[in-house]
Amino acid sequence: MSDNQKFTERMLSCVRSATPSALKTIWWLTKIMIGVSFLIMLLQYFGVIDWISQLLTPVFSSFGLPGEAALAYVSGYFVNCYTAMAVMTSLHLDMRAATILAVMVLCSHNMIVETTVQAKTGSSALRIVIIRTLSAFILAFVLNKIMPGEFVAGKTELVSAENVTFVEMLKNWAFRTAKTVALMIVLVYALTLLQRILNEFGIIKHISNFLKPVMVFFGLPPRTAFLWLVANTLGLAYGAAVMIDEAETGTTTKEENDLLNHHIGVSHSNLEDLLLFTAIGGSFLWMLLSRWAMSLLLVWERKIEMKIRH
Repeated sequence: MSDNQKFTERMLSCVRSATPSALKTIWWLTKIMIGVSFLIMLLQYFGVIDWISQLLTPVFSSFGLPGEAALAYVSGYFVNCYTAMAVMTSLHLDMRAATILAVMVLCSHNMIVETTVQAKTGSSALRIVIIRTLSAFILAFVLNKIMPGEFVAGKTELVSAENVTFVEMLKNWAFRTAKTVALMIVLVYALTLLQRILNEFGIIKHISNFLKPVMVFFGLPPRTAFLWLVANTLGLAYGAAVMIDEAETGTTTKEENDLLNHHIGVSHSNLEDLLLFTAIGGSFLWMLLSRWAMSLLLVWERKIEMKIRH
């Protein structure tokens, strides 16, 4: 057999092994995304999200943010960064306030879907929800204390759900969900296949060796380097296929995945989301470094906790 034939056979083998796993994860994620997004759409229509936001308004004022910022946070918390950004663009925040709010959203967005992914890869769902939520509030409090300047209230242009009919909201939901699911299918399959190819040709070992100093600094096992890279570039939801596959095949242990989850829970999707928040007024370095600092503390605390327990 020639080298070209061997290469082709190895690639086909990767496709055959990746397809069932990818399809399984795609179906699982699709069910969760559609169900959760539909529920959130109903909560928005009936004003529950607005009600929760009003309850949080006094808390947000202590973070140097206007009361309306609570709506952006709650929207991002239950849905994703894009819904939070849509609200933020109408708040006319300065750089300081936009950064604080963006950090909160980046720490704890898409909570239901992403927590489900992290629970499936070896972490406690309740613990993940607690540390991500607390991290968002702690960082907002600290940033409000240490960032220069003071918040200056601006004019807001929020559109109430009362002005939108249920049919219009349902159409918008269906269109957005279809786009998200279509993108997810492409990315999940491509990532699963990429992971199998990198494993087949031994490239993941080189990635792990290259990122080993970074992993050691953050207190993470070197074997989680590729998963760390996926989470930082594509996020938890889209990177779910690779993470779940690594966990199910035993490539990484439950403890290793748990440590990684403590890091990427508050610091992931540091490519697209971070750049988008920068585009609407946030400070790139403040958003990145503050969450890296928090993830560093969370991982080392978890390692100490594991050592004491053992």
